[in-house]
Amino acid sequence: MIQTVNLAKKLSLFSDHWSPKIVGELNDSYVKLVKLKGEFEWHHHEREDELFFVVKGSLLIKMRDWNLRVGEGEFVIIPKGVEHLPVAEEEVHIMLLEPKSTLNTGNMVSERTVNELDWI
Repeated sequence: MIQTVNLAKKLSLFSDHWSPKIVGELNDSYVKLVKLKGEFEWHHHEREDELFFVVKGSLLIKMRDWNLRVGEGEFVIIPKGVEHLPVAEEEVHIMLLEPKSTLNTGNMVSERTVNELDWI
């Protein structure tokens, strides 16, 4: 079934942070929404690039030797193998486009690892 997705409406359905929700499927990738607040953890993805599209707010992404700020309406692609640390000083709403195999914590497994994603 072909249908539109209203990002604001979907984002209003949850309030937890750092827990991606699936809102669409494109080839072998998921379109995910996630709310971020605070600091995540250093990680990288061995096999997948990661696209962060900022729907609302501003996201700081730290690399080991430099930082990048992604503003509302902007996106950045973090190439596979690049270690990074997402930081949301205030709540940020993000859309992610990632291969279905992408684990949110990449090469790290911790209490923040989400193994099973919910569709909303």
